[in-house]
Amino acid sequence: MKTRRDEMRRKKTVSITYFVHGTTTDNENGIATGWKPGRLSKLGIEQSIKLRGLVKGKRFDNVFCSDLKRAAESARLTFRNKIPVVRDKRLRECNYGVFTGKDAGKVASLMEKHINKPFPEGESYRDVEKRIRDFIKDLKKDYAGKRIAVVAHQAPQLALDVIIKGKTWKQAIKEDWRRKVPKEWRPGWSYKL
Repeated sequence: MKTRRDEMRRKKTVSITYFVHGTTTDNENGIATGWKPGRLSKLGIEQSIKLRGLVKGKRFDNVFCSDLKRAAESARLTFRNKIPVVRDKRLRECNYGVFTGKDAGKVASLMEKHINKPFPEGESYRDVEKRIRDFIKDLKKDYAGKRIAVVAHQAPQLALDVIIKGKTWKQAIKEDWRRKVPKEWRPGWSYKL
């Protein structure tokens, strides 16, 4: 039996369903895209369209996406402008600086080294965490009781694991599914604020 307290908590909770953009040509070629716009590959377009069926029947009040082209395109293909899509720079991938456009395996091997120390001419994962904390603060303030979809990248998703699930950055990186099954795409995670 639900109590009044449970109902009040539900009305204040922000439910987030987080989606990583579809596969890009850079993903397929093993290139770290970082803050470059990136382009969905044929497979990434198919994944984004397939995602429509997976979200069909689910209610989202708003969709937020990274302002980078690959995430915005995934959001557009999936939600077909049926729900307002808000581009937000805070949802960008980590800025890999001089490693942008370089071998993705090399960047992956450097992740733990750049938790606190920025990539040369880029940012650290703590910088990404700071952006995501600011994004979450705004969600709590302006979207209490709402269901939100987010379409973005790896680093912001790991930041949510750190912020909401209480993982350390080392733990989030080590447990990241992308390390276990490289080049695999997964459709989504749920978070509650």
